[in-house]
Amino acid sequence: MLSLEASMATLTIRSLEDSIKKSLRIRAAVNDRSMEEEARIILRTALKDEQENLNIWKLREKFIDKNGLFKEELTLPPRKVDKIINPLDE
Repeated sequence: MLSLEASMATLTIRSLEDSIKKSLRIRAAVNDRSMEEEARIILRTALKDEQENLNIWKLREKFIDKNGLFKEELTLPPRKVDKIINPLDE
């Protein structure tokens, strides 16, 4: 039988400081979630932000050289002007 559900991994964190565990428990309670769900949300958020920052750096590497200058001249498409208005003609 074919399963369409995503595979979920299990993560065990050893040597976690008691203060971190306590903060996680309090944060989870404040948000009305289990500690496990709160930890998942924290990890997702942190890694999503990190991935977005990596994407920004990849774009920068693509267009900007090590001196902070554009690698090649960026050209803008020509402007199309339908009608030129002279404010002095009023």
